[in-house]
Amino acid sequence: MQIVKAKGGGETDLKKLKRIIIIGGHYGTGKTNLAVNLALDFKKSGEAVTLCDLDIVNPYFRSSDFKVLARQRGIQLVSPIFAGTNLDLPALSSRLDAAIFDESSRLIIDVGGDDAGAAVLGRYAAKIMAAGYSFLYVINRSRPLTETPRQAVEILREIEQASRLAATDLANNTHLAQLTSAEIILNSQDYAQQVSALTGLELLFTTAPRPLADEVQAGCRQGDVYPIELYVKTPW
Repeated sequence: MQIVKAKGGGETDLKKLKRIIIIGGHYGTGKTNLAVNLALDFKKSGEAVTLCDLDIVNPYFRSSDFKVLARQRGIQLVSPIFAGTNLDLPALSSRLDAAIFDESSRLIIDVGGDDAGAAVLGRYAAKIMAAGYSFLYVINRSRPLTETPRQAVEILREIEQASRLAATDLANNTHLAQLTSAEIILNSQDYAQQVSALTGLELLFTTAPRPLADEVQAGCRQGDVYPIELYVKTPW
């Protein structure tokens, strides 16, 4: 069992997540930051963890940028072969095939945004289904094209079709980067619940930067709050 606690006592129970966790959603929803947080928290709980950067579309804000942090924390990183070099070619490491069936290590897959990024995941769909998986669809009310529940559902269906995998849970990751406030997160509750109702997916948790986690937990009407650190920061 893995439980992540907010300072004031609120907690997020992640025990329902299967060994393979896919993180997908619209561009800019905060998928990579969530993937990094999950990888670090599962590692803290004593599990072996492999973090896979499957984003070969967008060269910005992807898990391969955290090689040093992953190495320091003992997390295995599987990334595009040319990630971090002058080349940015859509080449994938065969290490992902091995990681999918490695029962000794949790696998967290950070997928590229929208259907273009999710299409890469489709190559591994049959193997992932055979191994069992959880697919967190990350939503962010603050992002263009997912500002309404129906827009968020439309993006989800495109991702599912491209990846050939069905989402299993929702993660409300509404934020405005460094400008995020508790109010912004709490105001996204109705939005997240409507996405849940339209998709039939459970809202597993709502994320909140750790300094805001207790305030958000106190005002959260449904689901748990998952406290996160802000590892992915804009360069501007």
